[in-house]
Amino acid sequence: MKQILLFGAGKSATVLIDYLLSHAKKENWKLTVADANLQLALDKINNSPFGKAISFDISNDEKRKQQISEAAIVISMLPPALHIKVAKDCLAFSKHLLTASYVDDEMRSMQEEIKNKNLLFLCEMGLDPGIDHMSAMKIIDHIHAQGGKITSFKSHCGGLVAPESDDNPWHYKISWNPRNIVLAGKAGAVLKKNNEVVTIPYESLFEKNETVSVPGLNDFAFYPNRDSLSYIPLYGLEETSTFLRTTLRHTDFCKGWNYIIKASLANEEKNDWLGKKQYSFREWLDRTIAGKTSCADFNEFLQKVVTAEERTLVQKLFEFLNLLSDDPIPTHGRCSADILQHVLEKKLSLQPHDKDMIVMLHEIEYEARGQNPIAIVSEVRSSLIVKGDDNLRTAMAKTVGLPLGIATKLILRGTIQSKGLLIPVAKDIYEPVLKELEEYDIKFNEERI
Repeated sequence: MKQILLFGAGKSATVLIDYLLSHAKKENWKLTVADANLQLALDKINNSPFGKAISFDISNDEKRKQQISEAAIVISMLPPALHIKVAKDCLAFSKHLLTASYVDDEMRSMQEEIKNKNLLFLCEMGLDPGIDHMSAMKIIDHIHAQGGKITSFKSHCGGLVAPESDDNPWHYKISWNPRNIVLAGKAGAVLKKNNEVVTIPYESLFEKNETVSVPGLNDFAFYPNRDSLSYIPLYGLEETSTFLRTTLRHTDFCKGWNYIIKASLANEEKNDWLGKKQYSFREWLDRTIAGKTSCADFNEFLQKVVTAEERTLVQKLFEFLNLLSDDPIPTHGRCSADILQHVLEKKLSLQPHDKDMIVMLHEIEYEARGQNPIAIVSEVRSSLIVKGDDNLRTAMAKTVGLPLGIATKLILRGTIQSKGLLIPVAKDIYEPVLKELEEYDIKFNEERI
């Protein structure tokens, strides 16, 4: 019986665990789920005879190494900073590894050793990054096979709230790691537009966001993701004049978050004054603004920093988050980001009956040559809309968990033969995964213009 080891039983792991357990008998698997919260892991296993829940500190080298040494394959759903501990052990014990997280510099430093040991470390195998890579590469490879030249590539994706559950002025509810939401856009962004490299600092990322139309839905605002440029060679699009990867949000969310950043409310720098006395949210807000901006308090910030046409909206958004109240802030907070995360989890959480929604859109312009020597400019718009079942089996959990589960099965079966430190841009990975995803109604709608 093959042993699968999964680190992490959080929000995005629910459907992954369901998938692995549902295939365990036929595939002759046993799944071990390790999480700091034993009860959470037990709940996710749900008494399956093919599952086992364990709990230990991931920093416990002995226990971590023991579990990895006994596994046939390892999946890490841990916070990105902890992947490296698991990755080093997987390398030492020659185990394949899957994650949904971005490839970082520490992982890249292991690239040669991974290749030399004939292992597969498959990263960015979730939604975004993940399904975005696979679905884009399917279109890109098809256009190139027909002799076409791609001139513009834009890929948008957002974890949003379904319209029927949209009942707050932020038009947003949390369906994944809340800390990542707090730190959204912190790395800034770099992209290619009309053959020029454009760098956007964090402080400007949510200013005057453009919008995009998604078939069947209202327009969404978008902000650029991190480093788009690094994906140009991976996608084989060096000659493309525009290359952009973005995150989708409601326009009001982007307007409000712009001022969350300008007020320094998402700052992770420790504040010595926090914890020394009990502050209200309004006192914390005013003191944070006074310490990080040229304004004395929120009222002055509203008048001097917020544009006249956005003041009413920003006041409403801040009030909804309880930031202008006399209620006490949590005592555990040691930086503004801690306080903001507490607020978001309390005010923007998915309720049991709520549904989230995943929206993805690729906009690809290309030149195609037929019998006429003059190139014909065409466009492909490929869109995906997925809704969750409830606040547990969310669209986010489906679209992050299912690609990981399917890839795990294909690796253990030997269907995926690729080795090395990879993301899912190769045909032997994306073709079978996308095909099976369609069985779960994760299917793109293509329009050619």
